Amino acid sequence: MWWRSASFILDKQQAEGVSKPPETLSISPPAQSSMADAFQHTNPKISAYYQSRAAHTAVVTSDWLAQAQAAVGFQTDDHILSETDARNSESGKPFSVIDEFNNWRKQPDLAEAVAAIRALAAVIRSSQATTMMELEIELKKASDSLKSWDTTSISLTAGCDLFMRYVTRTSALEYEDFKSAKSRLIERAEKFGEISCKARRIIAMLSQDFIFDGCTILVHGFSRVVMEVLRLAAQNKKLFRVFCTEGRPDRTGLRLSNELAKLDVPVKLLIDSAVAYTMDEVDMVLVGADGVVESGGIINMMGTYQIALVAHSMNKPVYVAAESYKFARLYPLDQKDMAPALRPIDFGVPIPSKVEVEKSARDYTPPQYLTLLFTDLGVLSPSVVSDELIQLYL
Repeated sequence: MWWRSASFILDKQQAEGVSKPPETLSISPPAQSSMADAFQHTNPKISAYYQSRAAHTAVVTSDWLAQAQAAVGFQTDDHILSETDARNSESGKPFSVIDEFNNWRKQPDLAEAVAAIRALAAVIRSSQATTMMELEIELKKASDSLKSWDTTSISLTAGCDLFMRYVTRTSALEYEDFKSAKSRLIERAEKFGEISCKARRIIAMLSQDFIFDGCTILVHGFSRVVMEVLRLAAQNKKLFRVFCTEGRPDRTGLRLSNELAKLDVPVKLLIDSAVAYTMDEVDMVLVGADGVVESGGIINMMGTYQIALVAHSMNKPVYVAAESYKFARLYPLDQKDMAPALRPIDFGVPIPSKVEVEKSARDYTPPQYLTLLFTDLGVLSPSVVSDELIQLYL
């Protein structure tokens, strides 16, 4: 959960001026040292997440530190603020949360939910409200506008809901003057955006222990967080190969295979119906998720369910890489118990009008077919997801 995570607590301590001794992380702290002692060797240039991990492992290598440095290579809040202000001043038109959202979406590596979070943070900064009630109403309307922009996007809805819950969850707002309360909201909004941007790299770091030399990984479709996991493994000089399903009808597997080929990762492209045929050669399945639901199951690209069924029947682990802002308050009971997300399908030949075509873009994979979920909250079993959801929305 956001406010109790090691990264959030340590970043908060640093912002408040908790002692920051200076120099470097200890390469080999004393065997009996406590976590508190390990924290004393912090480096403000290293992400707090990696500092907390150093306290647990008590061993830090140069490669590991290089990964830590890379994991904080995102834009600062000051830079984000100046970009938003510049856009608003140059255009001279009234602020629109949809326009702001679309501006953020232009960044190729930014997830749709994170773009929504950044847009909602901009709503608070640009608001002309004079009371907290007006500001909350304005923020709620902006959130509803973003959710209605694509009603089938689970991550977009979940990201907006989590943002609203995280930013407004503080009783201190009731006792502050409006200006101070608004500043507090902006601070929390930016912190939430920062945590969301870090999520993908934290997941990539946590998942490295599960990718071993000589393994074969089956992936389905194109997921940016899965791509980040595999990219980091390649940078760590791990020897593995990847089987990519084609991902019909939009062929997202082709895109992933092209990206992996650029990293010199051995890749084999499969037609979607060849999954069972090749499963004997696979050591693990790694997929992303459009949404993680209360049961611990996932909603993802069509075909994920059947891959998980085949892997389960052949005792192959199925791992899911998903950011916590994709955790949704949904509980589907079967494949039809969710809002349809349709997509056009071109079979390359004319289809008679009397022939019905299944156009659903995603399916639901129940938790019993999943092994572990790699998230920025940690490595979770499916049964833990409901507890984390409760904590996130408390």
